[in-house]
Amino acid sequence: MLDDIQAAIPLGFLLAFMIGPVFFVLIETSVTKGFRAAVAFDAGVIIADIIFIGLAYFSSFQLLENLSNQPGLYVFGGTILAVYGLIIFLKKTNPTDLKAQLSKSFKVNYIELFIKGFLLNFINVGVLIFWLGIIIVTGPSLENDINRFYVFFGSLILAYFITDLFKIVLAKQLKKQLTPVIILKIKKLLGIILIICGLVLITKGFLPKDQLNPQTIIEEIRE
Repeated sequence: MLDDIQAAIPLGFLLAFMIGPVFFVLIETSVTKGFRAAVAFDAGVIIADIIFIGLAYFSSFQLLENLSNQPGLYVFGGTILAVYGLIIFLKKTNPTDLKAQLSKSFKVNYIELFIKGFLLNFINVGVLIFWLGIIIVTGPSLENDINRFYVFFGSLILAYFITDLFKIVLAKQLKKQLTPVIILKIKKLLGIILIICGLVLITKGFLPKDQLNPQTIIEEIRE
């Protein structure tokens, strides 16, 4: 059991630094809305991950095969992500107004941020496939023991969350160094990143079926 924990912690740490839409939105939320707001957003992300892990564990190969036959899910999720990024990119905010917003205290809707984090992660089908791959690869080493599964993935998620807390704290410290103009540029960059991630997902939806074949995906993950 201790070996499972030791194996899970480094993986959780690495996962926290995987570059994707959630990574950038988490940093942006910490900078513009503060520590608690970013934690609320991150909690939504992690709940989506836990649901994905559960789905992946109990459905495994069959679910992966079904996803390969439903490329429209990639297109749907990618479109939502791209449109959200476009809205952020096109939204016009005056630097003076932003400075006033940052300097005054305002009520943050934590439930809204939680839902935002959950949906941003949940619409990304690639995240589900990623967790499927992790389970397929680690399953044999865990001897498909449900108790060891709980320990391994519980430790992984905990390590992931703790690392995210450090990221949130560090990002919040940057707030003092960032001018409203720089923050607006970061928001524009965030919009572009979300659009690119959305387009990548949409592209996956139009790939030939053999490129989405579960056996191929599993082999690539194992390599």
